[in-house]
Amino acid sequence: MATSKKHRILILGVSGYLGSAIYKELHSYYQTFGTYRTPLLALENNQQFFNYDFEEDDVFEILNLVKPTIIISALRGDFSAQLTAHKHVFEYVSSQKKCKILFLSSANVFDAYSKFPSYENDTTLSNSIYGHFKIRLEQLFLKLPPKKVAILRLPMVFGVPSPRIDELKLHLELDSPIELFPNLIMNVISDKKVTQQVHYIINRKKYGVFHLGSKDLVHHDEFIKDLVSKIGAKNPRFKLVYTTNDERYLAVLPKENPLPKHLQMYSLELFENMF
Repeated sequence: MATSKKHRILILGVSGYLGSAIYKELHSYYQTFGTYRTPLLALENNQQFFNYDFEEDDVFEILNLVKPTIIISALRGDFSAQLTAHKHVFEYVSSQKKCKILFLSSANVFDAYSKFPSYENDTTLSNSIYGHFKIRLEQLFLKLPPKKVAILRLPMVFGVPSPRIDELKLHLELDSPIELFPNLIMNVISDKKVTQQVHYIINRKKYGVFHLGSKDLVHHDEFIKDLVSKIGAKNPRFKLVYTTNDERYLAVLPKENPLPKHLQMYSLELFENMF
């Protein structure tokens, strides 16, 4: 992609797993800044990064300093404090003529549905606290003018290193059982592909709702078993968990806003990129 320094990008949560990956993808192309909560020497000595605890600090101070044209929210943590922070982000984006928000959401905004995969224009409905929270933030940002917001709904994200892979390795190290959900049908995505998709959406000035999952669907138990095998485990222990007697879907597939073919992937490609 062509290099462009005209954008000033602020990643909220740059020290997190996805925030860090997105920064690595974008910083060579754009003026890219980030907020971090976890003190890390590499971040503290970098003038592009700002210490920010959304439970205590006001994000307006950083927004007014950076003057971003694009804000990417990859925050994690206390829901109540996050809500306040995102309301302030909403106010800032509303008040600035040239500012846009990319909000990382989740397939869990559809976790109350189980019979079919979910598409961009489907009505959101969740049974989980996490899903409810993501829906609330989506609804907040969708009040903005259409061209000022992109909602990016993600399925399970994997990469090396990633929290999900680290958790699997810890189970294997402790010889504790890994939970499998045989009736769960889902799709997945790699961290590398997500960062490329984010880059494309920024570069091409895309807006709206995007579903960034793999093109194919997989059963949770089969996918995790394959993943554990790729990690190299000899005698892993598994625990089958049945939350329902019927198959249920938790998958986000694109229909209205498909990305170009080179930015799409199948679940098996995830193994090729990781091992």
